[in-house]
Amino acid sequence: MAHNPQREDYQRLSLRFARELDAGDPGAATRAYAGFARRFAQDRDGLPQTDADRAFHLVVLATEAIDYQLPFASDEQAQDLIRRGRDLLGEALSLDPSCHDARRMLSSSETPSLEARYRFLADGADQVRASCERARAEQAASFDGERRALAADIAMRPYWRWMASLAEEALICGHNHAAAEAAEALLSSDPRDTSDVRFTLAYALAKLEDESGLAALERRYALISPLRGPDDAWLLLAKVALAHRRLDLGAARRGLARLLDAYPSGALALIRQAELPDGEFARLRVSAGSEDELILAISEGIVLLQEGNDRAGRGALGSWVAGEVSRISPDAAREAARVSRQEGVQRP
Repeated sequence: MAHNPQREDYQRLSLRFARELDAGDPGAATRAYAGFARRFAQDRDGLPQTDADRAFHLVVLATEAIDYQLPFASDEQAQDLIRRGRDLLGEALSLDPSCHDARRMLSSSETPSLEARYRFLADGADQVRASCERARAEQAASFDGERRALAADIAMRPYWRWMASLAEEALICGHNHAAAEAAEALLSSDPRDTSDVRFTLAYALAKLEDESGLAALERRYALISPLRGPDDAWLLLAKVALAHRRLDLGAARRGLARLLDAYPSGALALIRQAELPDGEFARLRVSAGSEDELILAISEGIVLLQEGNDRAGRGALGSWVAGEVSRISPDAAREAARVSRQEGVQRP
């Protein structure tokens, strides 16, 4: 996944450092820039930076606490991490009131419901876009060549993350048309799909039962993501959901087999269908084609899997998927049962 806060922090300061050096001797500037990575690692605070740069670094620290430490923390540790994350984000906003990432991330805990957060994100989208576009224009006047392109890209990323969050929140709240519209707006702004919002779009189209729209999205992959074909878990699971909904179980089974071919170690994840907390900064970073990616796609796909009623309480599609994969992989079914028993014993 493309939104890496540590990498972006590095890019922001490297651009500022390069601009500070441009006014000096070219030879000395080249030598100084060669040591930038070491200075960043050893003395980041000593590098040239603005309050906006400092605020983004606080967002990076908050992301590490909330997105990557909190899911694995004990109950006691969790409260400290939540408090630390909120404090860091609040400090970021005090340094830079236009730190849209901090404002967006804080809204998860400050809005009273999922619907309220959806409305907050929807209402603020135009303002964030205008702010980021102004920042992009300012950056374009400050750099040339490759640096200009990178600076412009960085300036727009808070808006892209805002829209990706809006699309995801709309999907969770059942505003499927709004989810698709937000995803398309983001793709218009960022055709390279830095945020991988096409994954959210695939689920929104499945919820809308838009077979032709999903087929069109699959064809668009060659332009949106030329380095990766339409073999990700989101698109494949969306196609399974549509086939199952139209009662074409043969096509659904073939889609499930394709999903297992793409993720050979994913049977257990498909049976268990665990739900993970969403990343607050952006979708959690996982390796393409990995089991972790499948687990993440299944978690986001709960909106499809738990749709409808069934005796197991999973949802019609979720129960069917678990049953089919259990039949295909008895060993995974036995492991899923063992893990469930163990969790039942550990649960107070």
